[in-house]
Amino acid sequence: MQVIETKAEGLKREFKIVVPADDIERRVTSRLGEIGKTAKLPGFRPGKIPASVLRKRFGSSIMGEVLEQAVNDTSQQTMTEQSLRPVMQPKIEVTAFDTGKDLEYTLSIELMPEIEPVDLAMIELERVVVESDVEQINQAMGSLAKTHGTTESLAAPRPSQAGDVLVIDFVGRKDGEEFAGGKAENYELEIGSGSFIPGFEDKLIGANAGDELKVDITFPEEYGAAELAGKEVIFDVSVKDVCERKPAALDDELAKKVGLEDFAALEKAVRDDHEREFRSLSRMRLKRTVLDRLADLHEFEAPEGLVESEFDAIWKQVEEQREAAKKGENAPKEDPSDAGKTDDELKAEYRGIALRRVKLGLLLSEIGRLNNVEVSQEDMNRAIIEEARRHAGQEQQVIEYLRKTPEAAENLRAPIYEDKVVDFIVEMAKVTDRNVSLQELIAEEQSHDHDHDHAAEAKPKKPARKPRAKAKSKVKDA
Repeated sequence: MQVIETKAEGLKREFKIVVPADDIERRVTSRLGEIGKTAKLPGFRPGKIPASVLRKRFGSSIMGEVLEQAVNDTSQQTMTEQSLRPVMQPKIEVTAFDTGKDLEYTLSIELMPEIEPVDLAMIELERVVVESDVEQINQAMGSLAKTHGTTESLAAPRPSQAGDVLVIDFVGRKDGEEFAGGKAENYELEIGSGSFIPGFEDKLIGANAGDELKVDITFPEEYGAAELAGKEVIFDVSVKDVCERKPAALDDELAKKVGLEDFAALEKAVRDDHEREFRSLSRMRLKRTVLDRLADLHEFEAPEGLVESEFDAIWKQVEEQREAAKKGENAPKEDPSDAGKTDDELKAEYRGIALRRVKLGLLLSEIGRLNNVEVSQEDMNRAIIEEARRHAGQEQQVIEYLRKTPEAAENLRAPIYEDKVVDFIVEMAKVTDRNVSLQELIAEEQSHDHDHDHAAEAKPKKPARKPRAKAKSKVKDA
C-alpha cells in the first residue's frame, strides 16, 4: 500500500492511497475460496468447484464487496499508522480502478484538535442554594386546595370579578357567520385564568347572572387557526350563573384525594417537590457556569466540518419554524432579540453558537476521555425506561426501538455523558455555595439572557407537531 499526503491545512488532511493490484487479487481469491466451500452449481459437488468456474460465476458480483473491504481496511490502517484521530466520518473517493490494475482513492479527514484541559482544581465555581420557606410551602398548599376545591353559586348575587367562575353559553361569529369551534353551552370559565383569547375574560368582569352580552374581540395574529388569526369576531354570551371557588380544607381528606396517607405526608411531599425543583434550577445554573468557565479558559481550533454541520442543523430548525408559522401551526415564537435582523446577521449569530457548541462538546469529550468518564449500561437502562414512560401505551415499542437503533440510543447517551463530565468537573473544582431566596434566583435569571451567549444547547427548538383536532372551543387560547 502506498500512502501520499496531499493536503495538510489546519485540521484538514488528505491522502492519496494506492492499493496494489496483487492485493486486490489476493482478496478476490480468498473470497472465492470462502464461497466455494458452500456454493452449489449444477454438475459439481460442494467444495469441488474449480477456481476458474467460481471466478467466472461470482467474480464480478464480489468485486464491489472486495473493493469496499479493501478501502475500509487500508483507510483504517492509514489512520492508525499516522496516529490520526478524525472527528467525523472520513470522506473517501475512488479515483481509479480496473480489473488487474491498482486501486487508487483519496482519503479526506478532519482531525481532533489538540486540546489540553486546564487543571480542573483551579476552576472556581459558585453554586446557588435555594431553600423553600414557609411562605412558599403555604402558597403551594393553597394552590393545591384551590385545585381540589368546589365551585358554588354566590350566596348573595353581585357583579362578577376576577377569580369568579362564570357558567356561560356562547356563540362566535366572523362576518356574521358562525365559525367551527366557537360555540359551547354551560361552559365554566374562570375570570383571570387566561384560558381564553386575550381580552375575552376582561369583558365579562361586572356581568351578572342572566345577562346577555356581545363581546367583540380580535384573535391574535399568531393564533393557531389561520382562518381566525388577526380576525375580528363577535361572541353572543349568555351568563347563566356567577360562582366562586371554595378551596378544599387542608386536612387528611385532601391528602387522601391526591393519594397520600395524611396531611403530614402531603406537607412533606409538597416540600420535597419544591426542593427538588430548586435543586434542578441550581444544577442548571451551575452547569451553565461550568460551560462558561471552560469556554473562557480554553482556546483551540474547531473543525470546520463539525461547525458547519452544527450550523446547518440550527438553521434548518429556524427555517422549519418560519414555515410552520406561515402555515399557522403551533410553532415557537421568534426570539425578540432576532426581530428586525437580516438573515445574514442571524446566520452570523447562529454560526457563533454552532462554534461554541462544537468547541464545548469536544472539550467535554476530551476531559471525559482523559479521566475515564463512562456511561454505564445501568445509566442507559434507566434513560431508556424514562424515555419509554413518556410514551404511555407504547412503552415496549419505544424500548425495542431504542435498543435496536444505535443512533437513537446515542441521542440518549450523549446528554448523560455530558452531565457526568460536568459532575466530574464540579467534583474537582473549588465550589462555593451561596444561599439565595427563590425570588433572588428568579430575578438574577431574568436579568441575564442566555439564549445566544451561553451553554452548548442554545439553539432554536423544533416546531411542535400540529395538534390533532380536539372537541374544544377555538375561542380558547391555543
